[in-house]
Formats: sequence, structure tokens, C-alpha cells
Amino acid sequence: MNDFSNVKFSVLDLAPVLEGSTPSESFKNSADLAKHAENLGYYRYWLAEHHNMPGIASSATSLVISHVASHTERIRVGAGGVMLPNHAPLVIAEQFGTLEALYPNRIDLGLGRAPGSDQATAFALRRTLNSSPEDFPLQVEELEGYFAGTERVKAIPGKDANIPIWLLGSSDFSARLAAEKGLPFAFASHFSPDYTLPALRIYREKFQPSHQLEKPHVMVGVNIIAAETTEKAKWLATSQQQQFLNLVRGAPSELMPPIDDIDQVWNVYEKASVEKSVNSKTTIIGDKKAVQEKLAVFLDETQADEVIINSQIYNHDDRLNSYSIIADIVM
Repeated sequence: MNDFSNVKFSVLDLAPVLEGSTPSESFKNSADLAKHAENLGYYRYWLAEHHNMPGIASSATSLVISHVASHTERIRVGAGGVMLPNHAPLVIAEQFGTLEALYPNRIDLGLGRAPGSDQATAFALRRTLNSSPEDFPLQVEELEGYFAGTERVKAIPGKDANIPIWLLGSSDFSARLAAEKGLPFAFASHFSPDYTLPALRIYREKFQPSHQLEKPHVMVGVNIIAAETTEKAKWLATSQQQQFLNLVRGAPSELMPPIDDIDQVWNVYEKASVEKSVNSKTTIIGDKKAVQEKLAVFLDETQADEVIINSQIYNHDDRLNSYSIIADIVM
């Protein structure tokens, strides 16, 4: 048995909207999964901001965080992440200050700089696309100022709130910024596997200690679909594969039921495109033994302090079971 005892394990929930279902059902499932994860010993439960995506219900991320936190007692709940360019930093300070006031010492704020959407949606959110990568560090600094109470305008709630800030990334930009600011860094290896090790190396080499963090702290994302047999896990995984396939085709979809033969659905080019995003290093599919072996290899490579697990599984009971199998391996 591999020793996972020095690593924290958490849940990433995209609040999937199932084909034939509704966002209301998604939120019920999220609350149920969060309670299940808390009972199993998972450390955090993060929700991600996406917009104009038929299969993802967590667009109003802070509201869903409050919903999940209200149904749990101990597990940390947060954003993985809020796409800061979509928002005025003051609004995010107030929203997360409110969450911290409601659920003290349980709220995390992960920040990303991507829009989490297409250009038309980004324009609808921001009313302008006149922004540059240089704006993100200034926005993070402004947000920190609201929490510290050093800005002329005060965030109430928000001022003096005890909210850990994380930077999220899928390239080296946020790795460098997180290192410079001395913040914990979460890398989206679950959909950007090729850049994982270079980004983590940059973050660790350039890290500067801060009041929040004395040494580098890394979280990595991984897709895991676990079942009693590898055959069943591969079948369950066809839901996620179909979702990525529809993204490749420019037609985002709800999360679809599993199918018996995914090769009947995609062509060679489409299969290669999907597998580039969800390759075997950071998308682990199998029975308990296979998951344990592949996860151990991934942790040996990344030396991560935390792992956050996304399980895009159509049937809610199968999703709960997958997280149970993983917990049995790592807790």
C-alpha cells in the first residue's frame, strides 16, 4: 500500500447538469456529494466558475458555495476558482467576506485569470474585452487590499476576513505570480497535463515567503473515475469523453449517459484532441488497484501537497461510489 498520509485530498465539483435533468437537481447532487465527501474525510470542496456551458451549473459560484457550506459542517468550501477578470474585485471581496461571516474558517478563494467562457460571453460579463494579462496581478492586489482594509473603499463584509487566497493556473503565468506573492498554487493538470511539471518547477524555484505562506504549497487537479472493475470505470468515463468531444466540436453539451463504444462516436482526429486534454497521466480510470498505482505515480512525479479530484460521472450513485473507492485508497 502506498503512503498517501502526507497529502490532502479534495473534491472539485463542476455541478454537472445531466442530460434530461435540471440545475436544481445538480445542486441537490452537489450538496449530497459534499456531505458524502465530508464523511469520508476529504479536506476541501471547491466549485468552478464557468459560463454559457450547458453542462455546468456553477456559474454563480459564490451562491453554490453557500449552498454547499450550509449542508456541511467541517469541510472547507471554496472557489476553484473565481475568474477574477469577470468581476470587480470589490464585489468578490464582499461576496467572500459574506461567506466567511456565514461559515467562519471554512472558506477558500481560488482565483483564475481566464474568462471561463468564450469571447461573446466574456463581453456579456464584462461589457468590454479591453484587458491584458498585466491587469490580473493588479486585480489580485486590489482584492488583497479590500481584505486587508487598506483600500479607500471598504469591503463590508470583507475587511479583515480570514480567507486564504490561492492562484489557479494552466500555464506558467499564475505559477510565477503565485511564487512572487507567496501564495499557494493550484495547477489545472486535469485538463492541461503537458504544462504541469514545468509550471510547478517555476513556482517552487521562484517562491518568495509571505505572511500567508512560508514555503511553496502545491495542489494538482486530477480526473479520477473509479469503479469495482476497470471495465465499468471505462464505461462510466465515456460520459466525460463525450463532454470533451462536444467541446472539440464547438457544441458544449450537458453531461451525457455512458455509451458502450465511444469509438463509434469520434473520428481519429477528435479522439486525439480529447486525449490531449484528458490523457492517462492526469485522468485515472480503473478499479481500486489501478487507481492506487496510477495516483502514486502521479504524486511521485508532482510531489504535490494536495490533490483535488474531479469525477465527471453521469449517475449520481456511481459518482458517490467513485469517491468512496478513492477515499478507501488514500485516507
